[in-house]
Amino acid sequence: QVQLMESGGGLVQAGGSLRLACAASGRSVSASAVGWYRQAPGKQREFGARIYGGGLTNYADSVKGRFTISADFAKNTVYLQMNSLKPDDTGVYYCTMIALWGQGTQVTVSS
Repeated sequence: QVQLMESGGGLVQAGGSLRLACAASGRSVSASAVGWYRQAPGKQREFGARIYGGGLTNYADSVKGRFTISADFAKNTVYLQMNSLKPDDTGVYYCTMIALWGQGTQVTVSS
C-alpha cells in the first residue's frame, strides 16, 4: 500500500523560506514521478513542481527560480525548498505519486 506524508509547512513572513518533505512508503520515489501541488483558499489545486526518477524536473512559471524540488532516494523522500515566499504562495501543499495524494501541509505566508 502506497502512502505519502507531507510535512514542513508553517507560518512564515514574505521573503522567507520553508522546506517541505514528502515521505513515501510502499513504493520507491525513484520509480515514479512525484509532484507538488498547492491549493489556495477558494481555488483549484494547481501544479507546482515535479521530479522524475532520473532527476529531471519541471516547474510552474509561478514558482520557477524560487522553488527547488529534489529527492533523497535513500530516505525515499521528495523535498520542496521554497525561497522568496510570497503571500500568494499561501495554501495547502500536497504531494502526489501514481495518482495518490498525501493529506497536505499548510503553508501560510504573511505580508
